[in-house]
Amino acid sequence: MTSTHDTSAAPELDVLVAGGGAAGLAAAVTLARSRRTVTVVDSGSPRNAPAEGVHALLGREGISPAELLAAGRREVADYGGEILDGEITAVRRLEDGRFEATLAGSAGAVLTAKNLLIATGLTDELPEIPGLAEHWGRDVIHCPYCHGWEVRDRSILVLGTSPNSVHQAMLFSQLSDDVTFLAHSGPVDAEGARTLQTLGIEVVEGQAAGVEVGSGADVEAQEGRVAGIRLADGTVVPAEVIVVAPRMLARAEVFEDLGLQMEENPMGRFIAVDAAGGTGVPGVWAAGNVADLSAQVGAAAAAGTMAAARLNAELVMERL
Repeated sequence: MTSTHDTSAAPELDVLVAGGGAAGLAAAVTLARSRRTVTVVDSGSPRNAPAEGVHALLGREGISPAELLAAGRREVADYGGEILDGEITAVRRLEDGRFEATLAGSAGAVLTAKNLLIATGLTDELPEIPGLAEHWGRDVIHCPYCHGWEVRDRSILVLGTSPNSVHQAMLFSQLSDDVTFLAHSGPVDAEGARTLQTLGIEVVEGQAAGVEVGSGADVEAQEGRVAGIRLADGTVVPAEVIVVAPRMLARAEVFEDLGLQMEENPMGRFIAVDAAGGTGVPGVWAAGNVADLSAQVGAAAAAGTMAAARLNAELVMERL
């Protein structure tokens, strides 16, 4: 159930959840079941929207992302939680320690809450190679655990653009005997070259200029599907699947002024949290991909549940 009522006069919440993906909805269900007043604000643009199904999620293997989120929204509403379609554009801490969040597209509507749980996920920043974004989540993928079974035994090209690219090639070699590594960003170092050679992965030198797409005249390639990578010299390296390591960036800009500690690793940028989702900023929690770039749906949901349980326990201690 989605609410559209005037939030300008809304009562104070125990917890405002920013983001309605797996982490945010799992947190909201946990909080609502503990009889906390909780509202989830979600922009309706999940990271996994292009994917056909969610995988490695026990009991819901292959469920579509849209169906999973719709079920999660219903569960939140069933326990008295609220879902608002929208986006938080500004957050500030009031003098009494509460948080005031301003929503976009709602005539400046604001929500006030004692606690804030950030579960806004991340953005995948792809290399600027024509065609990658158009096929992202289908024929252009990054995670063997999210998509590997679906591309097993197909011809796979790993685009060497990051320190993680050789590792990706290692993992995908378990799923197909036809894996090629394109050294797009320059020669592979000695250790990486030995690894690829040992696994029987061919290394192709050259820079990617664009994704090659199949046409009706192709015998082996399906129309509209990836058929390979076109290099800068015009050569086409055939492949049915392209693997790329995106730079993953937490959707946290609007919250950073609260004093969050942002960290970076070779995969990208994220909010630093403790084991239960605490950010170190009083009253502010984070869960899911915004704090763990590699978390799949199941792990993100678990993190949301853990953060919500810890948050609820702290609220009980405050009352005590």
